[in-house]
Amino acid sequence: MTQVMPTPAQLRWQQLEFGAFIHFGINTFAGKEWSDGSIPASTFNPSELDAGSWVRVAKEAGARYLVLTAKHHDGFCLWPTTTTDYSVASSPWRGGKGDVVRDVAEACAEQGIGLGLYLSPWDRNADCYSDSAAYDDFYLQQLTELCTGYGPLMELWFDGAGSVGREYDWDRIIAVVKEHQPEAMIFNMGQPTIRWVGNENGLALDPVNYVVDRTSDTQYTDSSSGLGTAHYLPPECDVSIRRGWFWHPDDEVKSTGHLLAIYYQSVGMGANLLLNLPPDTRGLIPDEDVRRLREWTAELDRRLSGAVEATVEHHDGGATLSFPAAVTFNHLELVEDLSSGQRITHHVVSGDDSKLVEGKTVGNRRIHQLPVVTAKRLHVKLSGEGGSMASARVYTGALDAAVPAIPEGYEAPTDAPD
Repeated sequence: MTQVMPTPAQLRWQQLEFGAFIHFGINTFAGKEWSDGSIPASTFNPSELDAGSWVRVAKEAGARYLVLTAKHHDGFCLWPTTTTDYSVASSPWRGGKGDVVRDVAEACAEQGIGLGLYLSPWDRNADCYSDSAAYDDFYLQQLTELCTGYGPLMELWFDGAGSVGREYDWDRIIAVVKEHQPEAMIFNMGQPTIRWVGNENGLALDPVNYVVDRTSDTQYTDSSSGLGTAHYLPPECDVSIRRGWFWHPDDEVKSTGHLLAIYYQSVGMGANLLLNLPPDTRGLIPDEDVRRLREWTAELDRRLSGAVEATVEHHDGGATLSFPAAVTFNHLELVEDLSSGQRITHHVVSGDDSKLVEGKTVGNRRIHQLPVVTAKRLHVKLSGEGGSMASARVYTGALDAAVPAIPEGYEAPTDAPD
C-alpha cells in the first residue's frame, strides 16, 4: 500500500463518521427524482419549513454534520442567487424573501454541527450550460456566493451525475474553495480530498482503501477519473433513509435492521456515512422517518454500550489486547493509528485458543459483531508495514443482538435521467 499522509482536516472529517444529507428542492413538489429545469419556480412553496427541526433530528440521530442540496441538477437554487431567476427568490415561499441555505447554516451554527453544501456542476436550467466558458463563469459565481455568504463550510459536494465527458474549469473552481473555505472537504471531483464509495446503497467493501489513484464518477456509468498519482481520499457512503433521494408520499422508509446493516458496513468498515433525510412538501422531515431514526439510534446505542477498553501492547506482527478481567462481549472495535497514513492491510483476531474473526483494512473504526465470547485477552495479527492500532474496545451491552442484513436483492434506484 502506497504510504500517503492524511491532512489534519481529513482526519478530523473521518472522526465525524456520520452526517445527514438533505435533498430538498423543486423535485420535492413535482414528485420527481430528476427534473429538467423547466418546472416553474412558483411550485416551490413549503408551508411549514423549519430548518432548525432538520438539524435537531439529524443531531439527535448522532449526525455530526449536514450536507444540503443547495442546487440539484435541475438548476433550482435554494438561496437568492444573483446568477439566475430560477431560485427561491422567484417562488411564493416567504414572498420571495426566503433563503433555505441561510436557514440551514444558522441552524447548524446554533446547534453545533458542521455545514456542507451540494452544488451540482450539471445544470439543466442554465441557458449558458452549452457554452463551457460562460457556464464556468456562471458556476464560479454561484460557488463564490455559497463560499462567502454562509459561514464556515466543512464539505463541498460535487456530484458527477450528468457530467461524464464534460470538462469544467476545475482549477478555477477549486481556487475559489481554497481561497474562501480552505478547511472544507472536496467531494470526489476536481481536486478531491474525500471520495464517493461508488454506490448509493451506503455500503463499503473490505478493504476500504484510503489511498487511491482513481475515483468513481457516477452511479449511472462505469467511468472513473484518474488522479495522476495516489492520493489519501477516505470514502463517504451516501444512502437515503427512503428508496428515493427526494420525498415521495408513497415511498417507504428503510427498516431498522436495514439501517443497522448499513451502519456496520459503512462506519463499521472505516468509511463515513451520509444518510439522506428528505423533507416533505411541508418542509419537515416526516414523522415516520423521525420515528425510524429514533428506533435505529436506540438500537445502535444498545448494541454499542457497555464498553470495556483494552490495553493495547504492540509487538512484532501485531498486538495483544488486555482487559482488567475476563469480559463477555459480542462486539469488537479496532481503531488504526492513521497519523502516518493507512498501513494495516489485513488483521486476524484470536482468543487464547482459536481465531475469532479476520478482515482486511481497519482504518478509522472497524466494528466486528461476533458470536458471544468471553476473554481476558485477545491477540491481533496485523499485516502491512508499520501498521498499529490507536485503541481497541469491546461492547457488552447487547449480547442478544442478531446480525442485521441488507434485504436480499436490494439496490438503490439506478435509473439515469431522461
